Amino acid sequence: MNLRLKLFTLAVVVLTFSCKENKENKAEETSQQEETDNQNDQKTYAEISIKKGGNWEGREYIDGEFENVSHVEVPEEHTDHSWYIRYEGPGWENSQVGYRLYLDWRNAIDIFGKKTDTMVLHKVGQDGFDSYHDEADWGMDILKAGKSLGIGSYGRYMNDTVAHFRVVENTVAKVSNSENSSEVKIEYSGWNTGDKTIDLTSTLTIYPEDRFTKAELAPSEAISGLTTGIVKFENIALMQKESENGEWGYIATYGAQTLVNEEDQLGMAIFYKTKEVKEIIEGPHDHLVVFEEQEAPVTYYFLAAWEQEPGGITSKEGFEADLNQKLETLNSEGKLEQ
Repeated sequence: MNLRLKLFTLAVVVLTFSCKENKENKAEETSQQEETDNQNDQKTYAEISIKKGGNWEGREYIDGEFENVSHVEVPEEHTDHSWYIRYEGPGWENSQVGYRLYLDWRNAIDIFGKKTDTMVLHKVGQDGFDSYHDEADWGMDILKAGKSLGIGSYGRYMNDTVAHFRVVENTVAKVSNSENSSEVKIEYSGWNTGDKTIDLTSTLTIYPEDRFTKAELAPSEAISGLTTGIVKFENIALMQKESENGEWGYIATYGAQTLVNEEDQLGMAIFYKTKEVKEIIEGPHDHLVVFEEQEAPVTYYFLAAWEQEPGGITSKEGFEADLNQKLETLNSEGKLEQ
């Protein structure tokens, strides 16, 4: 082969690889754009994102990159602040509000206050693990859960306190998205509290309209003390209402109870079936709804209303009116979702 032919052949090879690489890059960019467009089109969204490509060093996951998955079996090493799960657990949102659950022994539910009506969770925690604590264009983490259940999470009330999920044999979390809702399902195997070890399945569903999440707790056998609640803050009074002839009631709080500033207003509420509830009590860190001992699934709703959300509720009177309207809907239709 003469020199001219060799050079021509080499040029063809280089051009072929260059074209192939450009096509692959363009395909990747197109795929990323399609994913972003799909998220922008969605009315609800749920996700869980874990690190891959790194390694465990004790209780911490070092290096690696976050990747969204449809389900995860929680590793034995994982605990609070392991840097393994983006924003520490599954998240779910609609145009008005976002929530996340700490997928570790704390098992509290936190609130992402949103300033935009588009889906944002796929961006949260990508530019620094806990950057969501800082106010951004989309909003921020607005609730200090501390040792509480946060808003609407669950545990077992016993010995005048709430047992969270310190002793669990195995935990699997799954997320799914459909046209009409998004769902987080968590299966706890071998959850031990005191003298009882059971399995528990939690299903959390958010819908396109309104701020509420529907919660269903399905124990493997009857258990006393199953509870949900709202974190307590000083100088924030508890609101409670049960209709005389209705099947539903609610507890709620409203006031300056966010991490944003001392005047920022937030309302939180839990709707419950009165026949499923044993008592409403004050725990060390929460206003608690303690359910009757039963093997059948327990269903309730919880919600957070932040004054800075687009078209948000900005007064206690407006919040109470919204709750009473929902209570009327529950008592007449038995559900909030359309």
